Amino acid sequence: MRFITRQEELILLAIFRLKESAYLVTIRKHLIQYTGKDWTVGALYVPLDRLRRDGYLDTFIGEATAVRGRNAIKYYRLTNKGSKALTDVKKVLDVMWEGYTEITEASKNE
Repeated sequence: MRFITRQEELILLAIFRLKESAYLVTIRKHLIQYTGKDWTVGALYVPLDRLRRDGYLDTFIGEATAVRGRNAIKYYRLTNKGSKALTDVKKVLDVMWEGYTEITEASKNE
């Protein structure tokens, strides 16, 4: 079993949360909003393609509209394999984080 990377995990979670509106621009905005890091479009192409090739994602092309200059958009959605990968990672992380409490300066002095 191959564990997905943290980057792949975040991308899959963004797609899960975005549901039917998950395409490159919305995925990028979502990741920037919730991670506070700048995700370039180029940095997303490779993992999105790898996740699709490995069966974690499906793609479909949306309707071209005048709003987008008659350009169609490629949307992403999780496959069963993608959902299972997220479930597997969550199970492992839940066990690994069990019992952890944040160590703060105040608690060090107690």
